[in-house]
Amino acid sequence: MSESTPINPSNPTEALDSAEVNVIPEVTDAVARSAKTRQLLGMKGAAPGETSLWKIRLQLMKPITWIPLIWGVVCGAASSGEFTWTLENVLKSAACMLLAGPVMTGYTQILNDYYDREIDAINEPYRPIPSGAISLPQVITQIWVLLLSGYALAFILDLWAGHTFPTITAIALIGSFIAYIYSAPPLKLKQNGWLGSYALGASYITLPWCTGHALFGDLSPTIVILTMFYSLAGLGIAIVNDFKSVEGDRQLGLNSLPVVFGITTAAWICVVMIDLFQGLIAAYLVIIHENLYAAILVLLIIPQITLQDMYFLRDPISNDVKYQASAQPFLVLGMLVTGLALGHAGI
Repeated sequence: MSESTPINPSNPTEALDSAEVNVIPEVTDAVARSAKTRQLLGMKGAAPGETSLWKIRLQLMKPITWIPLIWGVVCGAASSGEFTWTLENVLKSAACMLLAGPVMTGYTQILNDYYDREIDAINEPYRPIPSGAISLPQVITQIWVLLLSGYALAFILDLWAGHTFPTITAIALIGSFIAYIYSAPPLKLKQNGWLGSYALGASYITLPWCTGHALFGDLSPTIVILTMFYSLAGLGIAIVNDFKSVEGDRQLGLNSLPVVFGITTAAWICVVMIDLFQGLIAAYLVIIHENLYAAILVLLIIPQITLQDMYFLRDPISNDVKYQASAQPFLVLGMLVTGLALGHAGI
């Protein structure tokens, strides 16, 4: 029997080198594409080098941050108990989501980047302003365009909803003022870990929720208080964002909770706030006899606790993005469950 011809290359080293030549450019291209996508969305771990002005303007608005505000509008529409699936209501909702997400959140993010340009030069030098990709006058113009567009859209929504008092416009005014004092001196609320984190949490929960509720129903003091209470869980989420900026905050004297209490203690404060106040909301749902919704909310808290132990508490700096990506879907689903419960109860 003749010996078969070996299929192994005569020189394994050459074959390996050849494979590396083929693989490494592919890996490099994939990493580059990922970095550009993260930059466009306004995420951590991005890369500089973008030259398209419209993409740079979009980067400043951080599209990844629009999602919670858009979801807050959905929760508000649910809690109103008045939303029905008609074409007009869908169009109203879309306009409201445009207001809460791209317009007002975009304004907030650019304003924050403008006043944080020195911190970003340390923490995130690839951002458009510290990298020099866009000039400060261009940034200021974009801030004003978004702000005035937001006021105009809010007033149109008030007219569309038939409000005698411009509730949505008032919320837009309050939100833009909070955004300003959060980022700008002399108050610069973000310098205070507690006030800054709560202002951010309320902006992500209370403001869009109340806007969505007011669009379809009567905004009652009870809804405002409940969403402000729910924002204490949002305070915990806001703290998660502070871990990526610890070094810059420390150098510039910003008293974020990770700087004040240390990484480990701040991580525990964060998770306790997230879990505790969602649990208290579940207890309130039991009080108003929405037991099924309360049970669902508790079931959504359990995986959050599990993921906190798996990722966040073990290394909050390295795992902040991974934790948010895996755990926040359960938190936002819990918000919708609460909204549906309130709408069902007629609160």
